[in-house]
Amino acid sequence: MGFELGHCTSSEYSGLFIVPTAVKKNRKMNTVLLHVSSLQAMKKLVGVVLFSFISFFVSLIIQHSTPNILADLDETLLDFTSAKVSGQADVSRSSHVKGCLSRYESALYRKESPYKPSSYLITKLRQYETLHKRCGPYTESYNRTITQLEHGHLTNDHETTSDKECKYLIRIPYDGLGNRMLSLASAFLYALLTDRVLLVYDHEGETADLFCEPFPETTWLLPPDFPIKNLENLNQESPECYGNMLKHSRNTSFVYLHLIYTYDDYDKLFFCDQDQIFLQNVSWVIMKSQFYIAPSLFLIKSFQQELATLFPEKETVFHFLGRYLFFPSNPVWELITRYHRAYLSNSDETIGIQIRTFHPRFLAAAFNFTTSTLEALPDTILACSINNNILPEIININGSQGSSKSKSVIVTSLTMKYYEKIRDVYWEHATVNGDTIAVFQPSSEGGQKTGNKKHDRKAWAEIYLLSLTDKLITSPWSTFGYVAQALGGLRPWILHMPKDEMVPNPACTRAMSMEPCFHKAPVNGCKMRTGVDDASAVVPFFRRCEDASLGVKLVDPKAS
Repeated sequence: MGFELGHCTSSEYSGLFIVPTAVKKNRKMNTVLLHVSSLQAMKKLVGVVLFSFISFFVSLIIQHSTPNILADLDETLLDFTSAKVSGQADVSRSSHVKGCLSRYESALYRKESPYKPSSYLITKLRQYETLHKRCGPYTESYNRTITQLEHGHLTNDHETTSDKECKYLIRIPYDGLGNRMLSLASAFLYALLTDRVLLVYDHEGETADLFCEPFPETTWLLPPDFPIKNLENLNQESPECYGNMLKHSRNTSFVYLHLIYTYDDYDKLFFCDQDQIFLQNVSWVIMKSQFYIAPSLFLIKSFQQELATLFPEKETVFHFLGRYLFFPSNPVWELITRYHRAYLSNSDETIGIQIRTFHPRFLAAAFNFTTSTLEALPDTILACSINNNILPEIININGSQGSSKSKSVIVTSLTMKYYEKIRDVYWEHATVNGDTIAVFQPSSEGGQKTGNKKHDRKAWAEIYLLSLTDKLITSPWSTFGYVAQALGGLRPWILHMPKDEMVPNPACTRAMSMEPCFHKAPVNGCKMRTGVDDASAVVPFFRRCEDASLGVKLVDPKAS
């Protein structure tokens, strides 16, 4: 997708105007001088024209490939007005571009989204940026609120409006990269709804290594000198845990929300209206989560009108928030662009196949899924691909007729065996319609290595590459696939895991929406709500997930 501007030397241009050698010897000297003068003038003219063309072309490229923080949301937000101060706009802009190339180059790789954000969402994000800049780390308001925290104050005791507005949500990362991205986007949505400043606890440096700063002229990283240390050790037994506070009526200087697999009914009261009334006055809320909790926020009555205005199309929540928050850092962007140019950019169509397998004991505990036989997984993937016209059928004879389209397939998996089977099928056989199928796999790490920077960079690069494809097949229960589909605006085909070495029929199911699944949503504890099915009867865009019986997701109300 890059552009290379070549140049021509003076000799190359002069070659266009060489005077033939067979000139008449009696040509007068002034005629020769005239030709020389004309030659020089023509050189200058060609040079000026070429320079003007190149300048125009480069400006055109810059114009269409330098979006602002909200680039994927609205084309009217393309300039950094905050950088236009002190006559240093050009310097600031240049520095910002170099610091996050993906923000300005992603338009060259990603198709324009078919979804349009609400004007209210754009306004809300602009307002949040102003709030974050005013209340972010080391600002006057932040420092005062830190002092209150150190003195043990749970709520803000200042009377000025500006101080009251500076409330904070600290997010603690948990689990693998997909879970972390889903929970971070959810935390940001909650911050938007409650007028809090989101700060990311990044004690291992993972967030800074993988993502660009999303908010202009500030940081979303929690400062290392934050007075409460070892936040990752907070758990259900901590006195600051909200569930514990409800059980034992304890007084603390902050509230810790425990929203991971082990959370109990007291922890789940976070999703109730009356509990949100209490939390809205707390200055510091700390959240540890591995879930995409956004669907359940839509069931909190005090948030419903705001969410309806922010997201008229309910399945676009992560699509917009993810594209707003998650721009790959320069090292990750280099991995993405290098691979895309080498393997994907010249194809007529790109297809992503995301393969993730889990230990049977985990599946039994988390999803009530008993057994699966992975030997039949490659055949299941092929059956899904062929039956849904994602990939063409094969034939056993040489030669074929048809469209002769080229399709590039990118497979992501921790092992190579599934990729090799799919690759060999299309290497050893022709296709019925003449399509050329090329199959690639960027990496094979052998196992999940969360916290290893090199591993996480590859994982984020592969998620992003999957999101750039035209069609996508994903594995059930995988947050890796959820992030890819929602970023890409893709409604994937979700594989059915094979049992007893038999390919399921059907081999896959088309997802109801591109939204991720909240794997373990609360189903009781609040008035007038007894379960997922009861909620979906009241809220038509609320459904059980296709791949997790205990999970819920947001869908278009017209979805069956």
